[in-house]
Amino acid sequence: MFRFRSSFVHGRGQHVAAAGPDADRAGDGPLPADASQQPTEPTLRPRLHPGRSIAATAPRQGVTVFRSAHHSSESSAGRRWHPWRAACVAGLFVAGSLFAVPLAFSAQAPVGMGTAGNFAVLAGSAVTNTGPSVISGSLGLSPGSAVSGFPPGIVIAGTTQVANGVALQAKNDLVTAYNDAAGRSSTATISGDLAGRTLTSGVYTAASSLGLSGQLTLDGQGNPAAVFIFQAGSSLIVGSGADVILIGGAQACNVYWQVGSSATIGTSAAFVGNILALTSVTMTTGATLQGSALARNGAVTLDTNTITRAVCATGGSTPPATGTGGSTTTTGSGGGSTKGSTGGTGAAGGKTKPKAKTPTSKKKKPKSVVKPPKTHKVTKPVTPKPVVPTAGKPPAFTG
Repeated sequence: MFRFRSSFVHGRGQHVAAAGPDADRAGDGPLPADASQQPTEPTLRPRLHPGRSIAATAPRQGVTVFRSAHHSSESSAGRRWHPWRAACVAGLFVAGSLFAVPLAFSAQAPVGMGTAGNFAVLAGSAVTNTGPSVISGSLGLSPGSAVSGFPPGIVIAGTTQVANGVALQAKNDLVTAYNDAAGRSSTATISGDLAGRTLTSGVYTAASSLGLSGQLTLDGQGNPAAVFIFQAGSSLIVGSGADVILIGGAQACNVYWQVGSSATIGTSAAFVGNILALTSVTMTTGATLQGSALARNGAVTLDTNTITRAVCATGGSTPPATGTGGSTTTTGSGGGSTKGSTGGTGAAGGKTKPKAKTPTSKKKKPKSVVKPPKTHKVTKPVTPKPVVPTAGKPPAFTG
């Protein structure tokens, strides 16, 4: 009959379970050297104490050793990771890498236009117009003072600033914006003609001239703040009838064309974006621009064109313009004349709403009513009736 005895060996944290006919004797003697001579012992399940776990089970000379949970660190020092643990760590690493990729390639910030963003046309030397051009936005010139062709050209929703402090500040802000656009790191290299291409937001660089003979599509991919910057090393030439299409939420206010020399927009072309040219901008007959024609040093030449300053909708990046409203022509110290009517928003003028009349507490006195004079009734004359004498009665007889 085999009996089971468990004892705890102090200092090692081990449970020693021994089975055999002499298990009850105090102090088990050494086992025989030849274990094969021992009778076959039945498989016994040792009794576990509450709160303890089996960390290792190793038969040694008929003795089964159970390590305590308190000393499990001794047996786990050299233990290998399970495959599922390695898979989890690898998955976390890959997920972190994928999350970091969009942060590394963050979206482009808009070009800071400053007060130059209030102008649809801004030049350095002159502004010349032929025909009934319509400029929606301000027109500015500095340091030049020669503006011709207005009328028949007209400026609406803006002011005309010539050789004054407002134009000078806008010109300085244009220089800053030009340098900002030119200094952006390129995300793609382009060359030649852009016709037939669809581009997403980014910075596109051409070492020399850049052209457009057909249709160019700019895709915002659902982001109204998507920014498109084109860097042309020399000139920008847009052919007759060429156009730019905006899809996917792209906005004209976030399209910038930084031109190293001059830009020419062909006849009846429908162009989009803010043209920041180092030298000059020429709009040929019937061309339209949804954006701004800005020339740092040279002239802006117009011929029966429609230019509409681009304003970003909600979610865009271009700040609202100040000074929009009236049609004001302001010259610098040389001229000193102001035409038209100036408004009241911003330094450049504009329309102001009339002040609302405040109700007064005084009650209006009722107007006095003049009563007409009373009219007397006219009485008809009464004609007297004739008195007819009557025959007297004879006196009474007395006697």
